[in-house]
Amino acid sequence: MDGNEGPEAGHVVSAPAGAVTVASLARILAGLPDPAGPAALIDETRELEDLKCALAARQARYAVAFDQAQRREHADAGIPAEQQGAGVAAQIALARRESPARGGRLLGLAKALETEMPHTLAALETGQLNEWRATLLVRETACLTPADRSAVDEELAADAGSFDGAGDRAIVAAARAAAYRRDPRSVTERAAHADTERHVSLRPAPDTMCYLTALLPVAAAVAMHAALTRRADALRSAGDPRTRGQLMADTLVERTTGAAGGISGIEIQLVITDRTLFQADSEPARLPGYGVVPAGWARALLQKSGSGQNPARAPGAAGANDQAAFTTWLRRLYTAPGTGELVAMDSRARIFPAGLRRFIQARDHTCRTPYCDAPIRHLDHIVPWHGGGTTTQSNAAGLCEACNHTKETPGWSARPTPEPPHGHRRHTLQLTTPTGHSYHSTAPPLPGTLAEQPSELHRRNLRHQAKLVMGSRLAAKPAA
Repeated sequence: MDGNEGPEAGHVVSAPAGAVTVASLARILAGLPDPAGPAALIDETRELEDLKCALAARQARYAVAFDQAQRREHADAGIPAEQQGAGVAAQIALARRESPARGGRLLGLAKALETEMPHTLAALETGQLNEWRATLLVRETACLTPADRSAVDEELAADAGSFDGAGDRAIVAAARAAAYRRDPRSVTERAAHADTERHVSLRPAPDTMCYLTALLPVAAAVAMHAALTRRADALRSAGDPRTRGQLMADTLVERTTGAAGGISGIEIQLVITDRTLFQADSEPARLPGYGVVPAGWARALLQKSGSGQNPARAPGAAGANDQAAFTTWLRRLYTAPGTGELVAMDSRARIFPAGLRRFIQARDHTCRTPYCDAPIRHLDHIVPWHGGGTTTQSNAAGLCEACNHTKETPGWSARPTPEPPHGHRRHTLQLTTPTGHSYHSTAPPLPGTLAEQPSELHRRNLRHQAKLVMGSRLAAKPAA
């Protein structure tokens, strides 16, 4: 997401004259001369690494102090105990330019180090462990009671140099062994509980590919892999020209979806400009759930959809997608030239209607909270409905479930920012945290927006004639 700014502090606290501040440290580092010679470069690289570790430890201490301060404020305000501390991790995430999920993990790490693992925190402060390796120690002792975790921390004594030269695996093994010696029952129960955390996730890969990842119990995962391997070997023996990896992947798709090629009655909202579709322009398209895709690939997906060919496969190559044929239609939306701002669609309904929902999802793409790129799960009234907010595209934002809940906690507020006099900006909102810091989020540009630089006359004439948004429903036709 672009256009994220901040934080803008609600107030400024001045440091005493002559005091060294974090900002002044950054200026000092920027003004240091470069080391002279290879040996000096390595020496300073090590010193900078030690400094990074010390700063990470300081951030951890600040996170715990901030959490405690917020909880005291919540208690004084009469907030129930189970709700105290809500939104703390999200504020830390914004300050560190991280996603809310990452902010929660950082706060958990900080609490464990500060309250239960002082040796590990000391090793982080002195550069004997970096933040990631401290995270490994915290993670592997998470199943223990606070007392047992502190005992393991003292046994391992990371601040005594016990992990000098050790790799990540060695650190994990040492922590697991110490945890098991301290409380074998909890470690065993943790392994049993891991079965409840099985899940499937999807994340983009380069070149219009994706990683479909499953976290499974070991027996199930080994059995699946063996079945796919046997099927691939059988097809290879029968003369199938695909590689073993391709056959295993195609078999997984077919057996999971029940259809050759895996496409069965789904809808894909491919966002593409009219120039890319009809004039062979090179402006990339956008595929929801994946991201930016090459212009040629998008055209091939649409132009070859009726022929049953897979645009991602070389001509003449056999594959599971060869029987798929799709039904495709256009759904047009318009944006203001030069800004990419979608034309408004208003509604008096309390709930966003289906057409407006698609409109907002096409505009926002992912969660609009700064640094969060999770999928949109909720359509939120920026100014709440009960506070006079309207069900319009300008007062709407796509949010993930966690960010929507965080926004509703005490002290948080959001508002759409006023449009500039000439309207030359995409949809922007301002998020304000309980400490008074503000962050801005601007809707990402649609394909073709940044490339356009029309003249004022052209912009005036075409203000309501912008882009073409391709809505494609790809429904597999039954094989003959």
